[in-house]
Amino acid sequence: MNSQQASVGHASTRERLLQAAESLFIEHGYESMSLRQITRRADANLAAVNYHFGSKELLMHEMLTKRLDRLNRERLQLLACCEHEGAPLEATAVLSILFVPALRLSRPPAGDPAFMRLLGRVYSDPSPFIHNYLQQHYRPIYERFFEAFSRALPALPRSELGMRLRFCLQSLSGLLAGESMSQLISALSMGLAIDDATLLARLNALIGPMLTEPLGTPAQVRVVERVVNQADTAAFAVDQAERRAEPRVVGMGKRPVPGSEPWTTQTQGKSF
Repeated sequence: MNSQQASVGHASTRERLLQAAESLFIEHGYESMSLRQITRRADANLAAVNYHFGSKELLMHEMLTKRLDRLNRERLQLLACCEHEGAPLEATAVLSILFVPALRLSRPPAGDPAFMRLLGRVYSDPSPFIHNYLQQHYRPIYERFFEAFSRALPALPRSELGMRLRFCLQSLSGLLAGESMSQLISALSMGLAIDDATLLARLNALIGPMLTEPLGTPAQVRVVERVVNQADTAAFAVDQAERRAEPRVVGMGKRPVPGSEPWTTQTQGKSF
């Protein structure tokens, strides 16, 4: 039993159900988790879900609201504080405003390490329920930050900015959903002791170019075209190699052509 499961065991039934729903959502996503799995992990029964919440949807609604409302209040307040300083915000600063409260809420005593993975799952989960929940509850916050990014990147048409933000945040969400906070910090620190500012600056350096780099310039297109023009040649070469490697039919069985044995047998006992 891990520490999260142990804490679930000591909580009230309502809290155990919320914690169980959160951990299963992080692990499997909304559509792949069931009430039976939730109640089993929470050491409760279906009647308890009906009594405390009424349905799986309302249980998830309360769990997400409890976890995300505080995050977004902190984000809005931090954005207001930074804008109040007067200097125009750069795109990397707006990204940092999104990251800093999330990082704070992923660490005790304000939060826990599972928070980042929860956040990643929320923004990457394909379920219509999750999508509709975010639209209904946090659309004004998205619009507030969209305007902040728009002021930071005034040369970008709004449609292009929306597309870039979508890919940027989906990429980040996929990363967060698949890694624990300790794994993410370890990867970004590369074995060095770094502070939070350096950690987030490195994360910005990886994510930020998706917002700021030129999009499909003629030079970029020419590079890709050279690769595309070689694709048919490469595929033809692979086809020819596969035909040469096909086994010859001898009677009712097949015998490998000499020299075409799998690489695992050809290289046995050799080092690369």
